[in-house]
Amino acid sequence: MWINKRALNIVANPQYNDIGKDARKDKEKLMITLLDDPISGNGYKVRLMLAFLNQPYTYKIFSVLKSETRTPEFLKINPNGRIPVLLLEDGTVLPESNAILHYLAAGTAFLPADRLHHAQVLSWMFFEQYSHEPNIATLRFWTHLPELDAVQQAQIPGKRAGGEAALKLMDAHLAKHDWLVAGMPTIADIALYAYTHVADEGGFDLTQYPAVQAWISRIEGLPGYVPLAAHD
Repeated sequence: MWINKRALNIVANPQYNDIGKDARKDKEKLMITLLDDPISGNGYKVRLMLAFLNQPYTYKIFSVLKSETRTPEFLKINPNGRIPVLLLEDGTVLPESNAILHYLAAGTAFLPADRLHHAQVLSWMFFEQYSHEPNIATLRFWTHLPELDAVQQAQIPGKRAGGEAALKLMDAHLAKHDWLVAGMPTIADIALYAYTHVADEGGFDLTQYPAVQAWISRIEGLPGYVPLAAHD
């Protein structure tokens, strides 16, 4: 597993480490803290944004598969019991990956100032959360489970069809545009890249979407790019 170690301070198994420990308090209060699981594509969106911005941060791991986001300690931070969560320097809690992207990108080229382009960025990010992530990300996540129940098994065909429809829509757009909005990389690209580039892990064949594959390569060629995970 490889993460951008030069830009972060990793604290594993946080439920055993006490987030407020005095030994780390002074250091950590000087930078933002990301609560995340390394397998999460939603968390990866934030890690990738921070890498592109070259912004230092503290990284604390909560395993979703071990239900560490459902402990009383974590639920005090985010009652919704989900990662990623960004803790700002003053302790303010900001959950939801796309909201975090929007916060981090404010005032940078990753979030266009133009009113229409800004709205188009949000449009793609809403598409990601409604039409893309529930299908592509869910089928990928289910591969990490020991087994699926009858309800999940019954949902697979519908989620497969929904994921293919999302990829087809993206491919048609990217066949005419290098980037999703404004001819430049934005947080719309980051939001959709996270789960698209690992869609094969959920059983999707990306070779059927050449424009998407070319777009993936463009993102991976951006300065500061870091992968979701890689062998040391």
